[in-house]
Amino acid sequence: MDEELCLLPAGESGRVLDRLLLLEQVIGPEQVRQALEDTGCFDSRRCRLTREVIFWVILAMGLLTDLPIRQVYKYARRLRPAEPTPGRSALCLARQRLGLAPVRRLFERIVRVLATPLTPGAFYKGWRLMAMDGTVYNVPDSPANAAAFGRPSAGPRGDGAFPQIRKLSLVEVGTHVEVAFVAKGIKEKDCGEQRLAPGLFRHLRSDMLLVWDRGFFSYLLWQGIATRGCQLLARAGSHLLLPVRRELCDGSYLSELYRSDTDRRNDRHGLVVRVIRYTLNDPQRVGHGQEHVLLTTLLDAERCPAKELVILYHERWEIELVFDEQKTHQNPWRVTKSADLRSQTPIGVLQELYALSLGHFVVRSTMAAAAATEGLDPDRLSFVGCLQILRCRLPECPDPASGSFATWYAALLGEISRERTDDETRRNRINPRVVKVKMSKFKKKRPEHRPVPPLTKTFVESIVMLR
Repeated sequence: MDEELCLLPAGESGRVLDRLLLLEQVIGPEQVRQALEDTGCFDSRRCRLTREVIFWVILAMGLLTDLPIRQVYKYARRLRPAEPTPGRSALCLARQRLGLAPVRRLFERIVRVLATPLTPGAFYKGWRLMAMDGTVYNVPDSPANAAAFGRPSAGPRGDGAFPQIRKLSLVEVGTHVEVAFVAKGIKEKDCGEQRLAPGLFRHLRSDMLLVWDRGFFSYLLWQGIATRGCQLLARAGSHLLLPVRRELCDGSYLSELYRSDTDRRNDRHGLVVRVIRYTLNDPQRVGHGQEHVLLTTLLDAERCPAKELVILYHERWEIELVFDEQKTHQNPWRVTKSADLRSQTPIGVLQELYALSLGHFVVRSTMAAAAATEGLDPDRLSFVGCLQILRCRLPECPDPASGSFATWYAALLGEISRERTDDETRRNRINPRVVKVKMSKFKKKRPEHRPVPPLTKTFVESIVMLR
């Protein structure tokens, strides 16, 4: 993919978008070109917005989420006198021309686990901590998005206000890196988290310990993970039949999971699990007095005591912080964006999800590098503060080929390493599981209200005087 196909002149660094050089520390230009080549996306004619140029604009959108796409382009390219800026429609058409495949291919090539055995809080007894969970995004209320993704049902009140897409993510707990995700529209029958989960199993390895909540529990999913050699720690419902096969020294016991009551009666196809039952005696905590049940493939009670695993299970909540980082801080709600995402087309929505995840990876990988220089747990660094620093320093980055770059980049990592959270350990806090917003008194928006037909009269023509 040759930049000389682009009609826009390159800057001193040899880049058309010459204010995005900092991104190259995580996403190299050769990797972008390789993703384009792998997916057969190349330009055979000269134009201003080549696929490579618009690719970098999309990557910048993942960080500069508060800017419209035309302003993202302006931010990414230094000012040249009398040079016109492409219009919004030209940029949007270029996004459509690029499509989804190159962005997805780049995500698969770039995003990876970052923790090393020296990373504090990233491993348990040699297993890399991973978490899996899902979240839902509202997407713009366009006819194309509604047809592709569907709307959630609100029962007798009708369909939901916005089309929605569900994303199921696999996250490295210690660094908050979103290693992989799958996404489907809310209208599809197999869009539930249990149905989506097998799409992430290929990313699991035998050196991993996966933590997930009780919404994922099923015999088939447990079997699918166990056959890959990945260890599992999960919550289950207290109603589940788990007879005691052998009691262990720490109060836990071994039992078996069965696919059906028939298999249980005939004692066939059972999967050996360790069961940990506990409750909480603090009246201020959610779940006080209730029985909690954890299941795990870690059967050695001496190596992995039950109380350690109870505490370890709560590392699962780190994935909720990842969703908070992406949806609340990296891409927050604002007046100019009524939905969680901005794209009006289904391909654009998926493209934007990958761009946001790549932008999150840029931030998190830089934070991991900064934390490593100080021997810190990456959790000690503030995601919001580091994101703001990267947005601030992005246009200042010198040419990586220059002699001053190494000094500048070391200073950047030093600045990020000082952007720490208030507490050296997580605050002892709890939040009740309640909602704050009640239903609106206004009537529900229904299909007949979208789209609004054009007016046939002016305001003056519609006035009728009354006596």
